[in-house]
Amino acid sequence: MANGNQTVVYVSEQVVVLFTCALSFLGSSLIILTFIIWSDLRTTPRKLLVYLSVSDWLSAVSYAFGVWKVFRTDSVDCVVQGAISTFANTSSFFWTVAIAVYLYVFIVRSNQRVADSLVLFFHVVSWGIPLAITVAAVSLNKIGYDASEVSVGWCWVRIHASDRVLWMLLTGKIWEFLAYLTLPVLYILIKRHIHIAHAALSEYRPILPNRPQTHSFTSMADVKLTLIPIIFIALRIWSTVRFILLLADSSARQHPVLVTLHGIGNTSQGAANCIMFVLLTQPIRARLCTTLCCCCSKCRAEGQHSQNNPHRPLEGQDAST
Repeated sequence: MANGNQTVVYVSEQVVVLFTCALSFLGSSLIILTFIIWSDLRTTPRKLLVYLSVSDWLSAVSYAFGVWKVFRTDSVDCVVQGAISTFANTSSFFWTVAIAVYLYVFIVRSNQRVADSLVLFFHVVSWGIPLAITVAAVSLNKIGYDASEVSVGWCWVRIHASDRVLWMLLTGKIWEFLAYLTLPVLYILIKRHIHIAHAALSEYRPILPNRPQTHSFTSMADVKLTLIPIIFIALRIWSTVRFILLLADSSARQHPVLVTLHGIGNTSQGAANCIMFVLLTQPIRARLCTTLCCCCSKCRAEGQHSQNNPHRPLEGQDAST
């Protein structure tokens, strides 16, 4: 389970975490591709989701490299991997909160102009602060081998750094704690506003036949607003638990089940976003199904055409040749 201060990462844990990294890589790539392919989907909230997906894509790639290598020294590739994952992971926290803030201003405050004007501020904060923290950590030699104390094979804050707890907070944990507090509050306020507005409108709406399709869309949006903070906390909480156990100097942080859950949670954000905002979003899901069906039909048609029309020798060409 553990060797001194080093947490042993078993092969089974590596396989599971690498699989979730692959899912997040594919999920983030799918979100980015759908945004590029279909221009009518390029709304501001969707743009913010793409920026978040870029961070999750970088996280998945860097974490996968770290889990595959399972670093044991402060090598150059360890520092590079730790720096990329630190930047991407911290940026992901900021973009997740930025999306919630945008939706709050847009829906609750009913001010699209102000919401759109915040996008530049989101870029400065969500890219600038993580970059500044990462550059400072690397410059001060704080990023490196951490013996998987609060990681799963990848590099983060050096285990021998005297102020490692401070840098763990600066390079991720403090922003994670703030996201735990901010996301539920903002999404609860958004849900409350939508429910109040819906109830107010229903009082003046004449009796009409039921609109099951509209109701299903409203229900799905309500479910998403509920699930977004819950999924975020459910994925990230295992990393927080291990960090708290580290502060308490408890060996429970090295338990294989907790280590595996930590690895799955930290590397699943891209996959979770893809499920929420692509697979569970009816217009995008319908387009994807249509595209896949068209591709399959085209492949079948080409296959049947090649079977019905076998290659014939060119005029004047020997058949045996």
